[in-house]
Formats: sequence, C-alpha cells, structure tokens
Amino acid sequence: MRCLLFLLALALSACATLPGPKATRATVRVAFDAHGVTSVGATGFADPATHRPVTADDPVRVASISKLVTAIAVLRLVEAGTLDLDADVGQRLGYAVRNPAFPASPITLGMLLSHTSSLRDDAGYALPLDAKIADTLADPKAWDAAHAPGTWFHYTNLNLPVIASVMEKATSERFDALVQRLVLTPLKLDACFNWIACSDAAVARAVVLTDDKGVPTKDDLHGHRPACPVTPAKDGGCDLTIWRPGLNGAIFSPQGGLRISMRDLAVIGRLLIGDGEVDGVRLLTPASMALLERPVWTYDGANGDTDEGFNCRYGLAVQTLATKAAGCRDDPFGDGKPRIGHAGDAYGLRAGLWVDPTTGTGVAFFATAVAPGIRGKRSAFSPQEEHLGRNHDR
Repeated sequence: MRCLLFLLALALSACATLPGPKATRATVRVAFDAHGVTSVGATGFADPATHRPVTADDPVRVASISKLVTAIAVLRLVEAGTLDLDADVGQRLGYAVRNPAFPASPITLGMLLSHTSSLRDDAGYALPLDAKIADTLADPKAWDAAHAPGTWFHYTNLNLPVIASVMEKATSERFDALVQRLVLTPLKLDACFNWIACSDAAVARAVVLTDDKGVPTKDDLHGHRPACPVTPAKDGGCDLTIWRPGLNGAIFSPQGGLRISMRDLAVIGRLLIGDGEVDGVRLLTPASMALLERPVWTYDGANGDTDEGFNCRYGLAVQTLATKAAGCRDDPFGDGKPRIGHAGDAYGLRAGLWVDPTTGTGVAFFATAVAPGIRGKRSAFSPQEEHLGRNHDR
C-alpha cells in the first residue's frame, strides 16, 4: 500500500510540472458583498518560470475591465462640470471629430463610452508614444461608413484613447495620473495603468500573462518595472516628457492597461453595489451610478455587432448580462440573472468583474493561459469564465 501511495504521489508530482496550460495557468477568484470579501480562491503560478504561487493580492493586467475604471473617472469629471457626456468631443479637442460618411453628426463622450460612436479599430489603437490621435481619426479606416454615430453598436478599443485625449485636454493632467487621483487613490488601491504609479511591492508581485502554450505574452517583469511602460515612439524612444494634454490619449492604454489585484478589483465591484460609495468613500452619486450602469444600447436583432452573442446590452463601459433575446449568449453564469460589470480578454487572460444588484453580491476573477477565441458550452464566454463565475474551486 505504501508503495502504491508513493507511486501515486510521484505521478501527481510529475503531472504538476508538465508543460502546457495546466502547468502555467493561474486562476484567482474573489467573491464579495457590500461589506467586504466573502471568499478567496487561487491556484497556479503568478510566475510560471519561478513557480511563485499566485495570490489574490497580485496585480494583473485586467484588459477591458480597464474601460469601466476609465468610465468612473469620466463620470467624476462630469459631476465636477468639467466634461459633458452629450457635448461634441471635437469642441474640447480643438478639431473636428467626424465620421467622413456622416459629417453632420457630432461624436460625444456618451457614444464613445457606449461603443456607438461609429469608430472601428481598423486604423489601430495601440499608438506609438509620439503619435497624434488626430491623425488616426483622420484615417477613413477608423470609421464605419455604413452606420451613423449613435445608431449602431460595435465594440471598439479606439473609443477609449479618444476619451482619454478629451480627459487630458480638459484637465491638463496625464491620463494615468488623472485616474489615480480620481479613482484609485481615493479608494486606497495599489493599482495603476501601465505600472507607472504602482508600488515597488506591487511590481514585484506582477502576474505574468502567458498564452495557451505557456509562452509569456505580457508583464514578464522579473521583479522590475518595464524599461518602457508605454508603446515606444516610432524611433524606439521612450521619453515621456514629450506628452502634451490631449495629443495622444492612447499612451497609457485606457482601453486595457489597468494592473490591479482581484482583492482590489473587488473594491470596484463593491462600489457598484454601494451606488457609488464603498468603505465610507463616496466617489459618485447614485444618479451618476445609474447613468453609468443603465444600458445605452440593447440588441434588437438588427442594431449592432454582438460578437456571437457576447455583447447584447451595454451602458457607459458597463456590460449587462443575461439578455433574453434571440442570438444572445451573454450569460456565463447560466442562471438568467442580469449582472453588471465588464469582461477582460487579452494576451491569454480572461477576466471578469460581475455584480448581482438584486443580491448585493459579486465576483472578481481571472485565468491565464486561455486559448484565443474559445467559447463555453452555455455562452459566448470562455469555459474558464463560466467555471470561475459560478465556482469557488478551480
């Protein structure tokens, strides 16, 4: 019997070090309610090369969940009277921002946040440090010539660099520092866009993202800040002093560059539960939170691109799940409950921040080493998202 147990233990140990997704995948799940964290689960390695175990306090690039945090910062500026969701963004930027096919239709912050601006990603959005957002917007490939602004939903990352440009122009503050001041610092979160404002301790705990083959894809930092935290200039330079307000809002990745732990992301989720207040800090009014969360666009069968049913209701950078409409497969939890939040998908990571407003509960999670384009059995989300959404174990 002892021999059999020894052989079994040896076999399990060997399996644990096999190459491939199971050997390199990290998963973290934090459940919470209005009062705080209710459960934590973590498996795998934050750094597969060193076998450093992942924890709920390790910051990870949460991809498009960053859009939700950017939107919260925008609403703070709206409350302050600095920005207007319905104003023509070209008036703030100082040049016309128009879809060439619809030159009479202004583009607003509300359209950009809700992905109804008629912008597309075909002209790019991860722009070099010395690029100008105006040049990208002047490229006809950046626009949907078939649909007027405000009439069609198409999920577009370029919307966020335009938003960041408007924020910078209105405040004369760099986007990363602006979000730090408006959102992350008031909530006491050790989080940041593109590693610039995170603590040394957070940088040392960075989660290395890998693809489904186990190859590092992002944030393989080895305990050190990246030599260049942004997309370098066209000549390879990384001089951040060339930044000018509103010239290039893409520099600090407002669409996906937030690094944050799941324990800290749960605080953002509790902010949603608390109608703009968490742990005694009032960040937004309930009216602003309702505006943030209320769907601007709902799929009716002929008014937008759903990505095979993944997006069917969308507010100001807030998704609403479980849409009861033909063609919608936006319920990874499988229980028909409408949850609000946002998903993240990039560099082999899948992540989610989801809140059930009726029960006042939520979950923040991520998994690395996920194959691209994979769909689950019951939704357009990945199997990992379906599993982590509903289960405490891995």
